[in-house]
Amino acid sequence: MSLNRREMLRLGAAGGAGLILSSAAASQALPGLIMPQANAAAPNPFAPAPAQPAAPSAPVGIDPQLFARAKAALDQHQIYPRDMMGVADFSKPSSEQRFYLVDLQNGMVQSHLVCHGRGSDPAHSGFLERFSNDFGSYASSNGAYVTSDYYQGKYGLSLKVRGLDWTNNNAEARAIVIHNAWYAEPEMIQQHGMLGRSEGCFAMPKKSQYEVMQRLAGGRMIYADKLA
Repeated sequence: MSLNRREMLRLGAAGGAGLILSSAAASQALPGLIMPQANAAAPNPFAPAPAQPAAPSAPVGIDPQLFARAKAALDQHQIYPRDMMGVADFSKPSSEQRFYLVDLQNGMVQSHLVCHGRGSDPAHSGFLERFSNDFGSYASSNGAYVTSDYYQGKYGLSLKVRGLDWTNNNAEARAIVIHNAWYAEPEMIQQHGMLGRSEGCFAMPKKSQYEVMQRLAGGRMIYADKLA
């Protein structure tokens, strides 16, 4: 069968229109269908995870070297409770909050006032000059401690500590404890520019003492020292 010129032109036009409609339909995505991007790179399942920011070497406010010593003591003495510890930085004067409660799980820190012993500061300058572990020295001792038992003493409810190093192993026999004292209250700084002195105990304001005892009781560690 032969087609005349008019029929051929009609069929060609219909075919062209069908091609145009087919192309237009292909260029439109169906509803709900996510079309792939031409230049999008496929995720690599073997690519390394993004690097996490490094944790700080020490919580904010604590000298990194002192904190490193405290962490080493925690490991050396194999202290079991490892959620909290106390750090006393006796490099600082008694007018500053130098006793730190450190949450070892999230790095949070609370700062408190604390006295040093009068035998450690004979001139009452507000600065600790020396440590001593001797009986009758009335001085503070450096090293690692663990908390022990509660008892009712001269200043009310107090918490005993036990020294773990040769520099403070007489602490329990010397009755070195955590207690509050009138001479450890912030008003002493306002009046005299420094706290009073203990006989070697960790004497604190009453509010701070209760917070510290609550967080550190149960055999948790306190590390006390002075950086050169």
